[in-house]
Amino acid sequence: MKKRITLALAAVLALTVLFPGCGHVAQTGTEPESRSAAQVEAVPSSKAATPSEPETTESNNASEQRDSVTTSEAQATPATGPESKIAENKSNEEENNEMKMNVEVNGRDFTATLEQNSAVEALVQMMEQGPVTLQLSDYAGFEKVGPLGQSLPTSNNQTTPQAGDIVLYQGNQIVMFYGSNSWSYTRLGHIDDLTGWEQALGSGDVTVTFSLEN
Repeated sequence: MKKRITLALAAVLALTVLFPGCGHVAQTGTEPESRSAAQVEAVPSSKAATPSEPETTESNNASEQRDSVTTSEAQATPATGPESKIAENKSNEEENNEMKMNVEVNGRDFTATLEQNSAVEALVQMMEQGPVTLQLSDYAGFEKVGPLGQSLPTSNNQTTPQAGDIVLYQGNQIVMFYGSNSWSYTRLGHIDDLTGWEQALGSGDVTVTFSLEN
């Protein structure tokens, strides 16, 4: 009977020693596994975030370089689009809209390019009814001046006409220059080719006829 009790106590002591040891081993084995798993999950996330910054910077630099090249090409390329064509067409229209008139001075023929203003429009209306003949007298050794017979609209400006200029003075006087003078006039036109102009006007009175070019 004593032997059985002794064996039972020995078994209990053995179990007491065995179970605490197993529990310690289980706890110490669990912690390293949990820490390593957390570290494994944290490392890829940090590595994945790191390369994204250089890629974004490189992408921005490439975009800026493309924008710079595009801007340089745009500045270097001459304008050939619709705006340049409109400007070219406008220039051609202005050239085509230039109106000419014939100027006969004592039997010698000249042509003049007319200005674009209300006085010229009124003069053209007169010439559309037929040639306009004037008697002009010499004045001060630089111009011929004479009455038109009716008044035209004025847009006077202080100006210095040169040889070949034809102007309106005081609304009803035609002045043709073979010299120069500074006064307030409304410009009407200019002789295209001055060859023989001064000689045709001469030194005295002249008969001048304005007519529209055929």
